[in-house]
Amino acid sequence: MTAQLIDGNALSKQLRAEVAQRAAALTAKGTRPGLAVVLVGENPASQVYVRNKVKACEEAGFHSVLEKYDATLSEAELLARVEALNNDPSIHGILVQLPLPKHIDDHKVIEAISPLKDVDGFHVASAGALMVGEVGFKACTPYGCMKMLESIGMKDLRGKHAVVIGRSNIVGKPMAMMLLAANATVTITHSGTADLGAMTRQADIVVAAVGKRNVLTADMLKPGAVVIDVGMNRNDEGKLCGDVDFAGCAEVAGYITPVPGGVGPMTITMLLVNTMEAAERTAAQG
Repeated sequence: MTAQLIDGNALSKQLRAEVAQRAAALTAKGTRPGLAVVLVGENPASQVYVRNKVKACEEAGFHSVLEKYDATLSEAELLARVEALNNDPSIHGILVQLPLPKHIDDHKVIEAISPLKDVDGFHVASAGALMVGEVGFKACTPYGCMKMLESIGMKDLRGKHAVVIGRSNIVGKPMAMMLLAANATVTITHSGTADLGAMTRQADIVVAAVGKRNVLTADMLKPGAVVIDVGMNRNDEGKLCGDVDFAGCAEVAGYITPVPGGVGPMTITMLLVNTMEAAERTAAQG
């Protein structure tokens, strides 16, 4: 292996320590950062994610509220809960864990969250702010990817070509916007791209975010490229793996993120950063 690992666990630890210091300082001035996490139904993966988010909040010194509801909860009842949290001054960030049960419209629920408390960065107002360069909340996963690039000295990406594989609203599109804001030349590729390898072989940075194993292989990389693997899949042995053929790509890349221990821990960390920012903004407005 020639590539250097970008260690998401180590970077997360460092950023979470900084957030805990900021939280302690703000709490001392009378505002304790607060996050409400809402879980509807019994999705096992969601339960794990939610538990980790609440634990991370408590470790950072935040006030955290976990609201769990049966899958039978009506859309109207959930919207009423979101509205109550919007009006709760002790809550600075609201996160409704997705996916929601089929009878509830995800989009309607996300749009019901106040943009001032949208710490997931999924609201149309947040996406719009990112698009035009206004202050808003950045989607946590791509925001974490940007912090990983910064950690290896890649803050200003002027002259760099970044290729994003995937165009989801949660990762692909906001990722492209953040790379663009950092002055990279950006190409977005997806299932309709004719020759993916032709694109990725030109890239200084490749972000793989499609949820498909081995979408990026060693022959598709420029030597020394930075590879950020957002994927979460299982291999034939049932082990966690990403979208990238790690063993092969690690022989060609300059830097690469592992799965697990790469982008994953950063997502929750950036949720804490966003909640911290929301609390600081509220305190500043007095």
